[in-house]
Amino acid sequence: MVTNSINETPSWVYGIHACQSALEQHPDRVREILFLKGRQDQRIQRLLELAKTQGVRFRWLTRDEFDRLLNRNEMQDARHQGVLVQTLAAPVLDEGDLEALVAGLGRPALLLVLDGVTDPHNIGACLRSCDAAGADAIIVPRDKSASLTPTVVNIASGAADTVPFVVVTNLARTLDALKQQGVWIYGTAGEATASVYQTDLTGSVAIVMGSEGAGLRRLTRDTCDALFKLPMAGQVSSLNVSVAAGVCLFEAVRQRLV
Repeated sequence: MVTNSINETPSWVYGIHACQSALEQHPDRVREILFLKGRQDQRIQRLLELAKTQGVRFRWLTRDEFDRLLNRNEMQDARHQGVLVQTLAAPVLDEGDLEALVAGLGRPALLLVLDGVTDPHNIGACLRSCDAAGADAIIVPRDKSASLTPTVVNIASGAADTVPFVVVTNLARTLDALKQQGVWIYGTAGEATASVYQTDLTGSVAIVMGSEGAGLRRLTRDTCDALFKLPMAGQVSSLNVSVAAGVCLFEAVRQRLV
């Protein structure tokens, strides 16, 4: 059982879907919801009713007030859709939490490991894929990786509230620890001989993916039990990491349903 406590650091969530998820999944963490005056469409009204139902404080801000708040919190480019939620930041798990999570599953684990993925849009999209595929956690190294920023939470469109996000100090050591728990570690690499469709993903597995440019770091690659590739029929040499992650995760889902 994971006992990680709620992060007491305030954070901002923006966008209709992410804000709705925050109110539905963890209303206890929400401090306040802010609406932009003049936005009265049905989606805003649903959020307003949800805030009232959950007993969450809300306010309406003028355009100038809204913009000043965005600038003060370095969110000038946020696609906020007229709504902001101030909430306690989603809990970030560590190595000990991950061990407890895997031990308590009672079924084969499905984990996604991202090695050196720094684009918050890719992290957010991977969270969405993990949620859709029913993955048990996403694991990233503390250094050279995007964290759970407001951009990540927004792109995740609610998945940051449902998929455990694990940040580890030493990725290779974490992968070795997962092996001790019976998890097979599969890395993705274009030069691998086996494809994802030839790989047995029905047991406890961690799928490890690197950044588009650099791929897996050498130590990470050496720690993997095996490598596989996605067969590419066209002219491009690789897929965006979030697209590739979705393909691999859903191949694992397909195999487990057979």
